[in-house]
This record gives sequence, structure tokens and C-alpha cells, in this order.
Amino acid sequence: MRRDELLNAAEALLAEQGAPCLTLSAVAERAGVSKGGLLYHFSTKEALIRGLIERLVHDFDELVATQDEPSYTRAYLAATFHAVRSGRLRRWAVATGAAGDPELLAPLREAMARWHREGLADEPDPMAARIVRLACEGLWDVATHDPGFYDEGQYEELYRRLCALLPG
Repeated sequence: MRRDELLNAAEALLAEQGAPCLTLSAVAERAGVSKGGLLYHFSTKEALIRGLIERLVHDFDELVATQDEPSYTRAYLAATFHAVRSGRLRRWAVATGAAGDPELLAPLREAMARWHREGLADEPDPMAARIVRLACEGLWDVATHDPGFYDEGQYEELYRRLCALLPG
């Protein structure tokens, strides 16, 4: 069993049943492996949550980096809409799984601080860039709690309007 498959099983449990249901036994069962097989990769629940958070940060960083946009804010915006529309939303449920331990959230907090500061000095309008980045966080939150709230046309309109806030 590969590490990513175990993380996928943990994400699915978090998204479907919430943090109280995230146990090593439940993840092993969901992934179809023995608990020993899971423990080989993640010796504790905390290690599993840490792995989820690290993958979340890494994957979003990669998604931002692959956007063909002229500024970091535009890349961040495009990556956010791509992630929400493509169903990568489940990964954000990892924050729920770690919410009981501030130490486990440290890498996510560091990434969030970086995402919201990255390239601001290079933006023609740093305040507009901050507003767009904050709107992205709001979109993540709404889409996490009510995935069907926006339809495709509304996503298009939101994206267009947020782009219009950015000069250039």
C-alpha cells in the first residue's frame, strides 16, 4: 500500500465522517490494509495528520506554480478555482482533523502566511491582491461546507469579477 493511498483513505474519512472518526484502525480498514501496514508509514495519528497537511501544502504549491499567470495572485486565484471545481476540495478537510492540536496546524499556518504574502511587493495594487486572496479563502470555506452552493456559471462569474479587481 502506498503512502498516498493511505492519505486518500484518511481524507475520505475526514470529509465523510469528520475528525472523531479518524482513527488508525478506521484508516487501515478504509484503505484495505492491516493496521501494521498503516503503522509502517504512519506510526501515530498525529503522523498521519502531519502527512495530510504536508501533502495539502505541497499539492497546492504545485498547483499555483503550474498556472500560466502573470502574477502570484492571479496564479493563486486560478489554482483555487481549479482545485474547487475539480474536486480537490476534500484535502482541505485535513485542517478539521488537526484542529485539536495547534502544533499539527503549524505547517498549514506557515503555508497560509506564505500564500498571503508571496509576491505582494510585485503586485500593482497589493491591497486588491490581498482582497482577492481573502476571497479565495472564503470560496474554499463555502465550498467545503456547501459544495453545491455555486453552479458552474456562478464560478465563472466569481472568477471573472475577482480577476477584474486585479490591475493588468
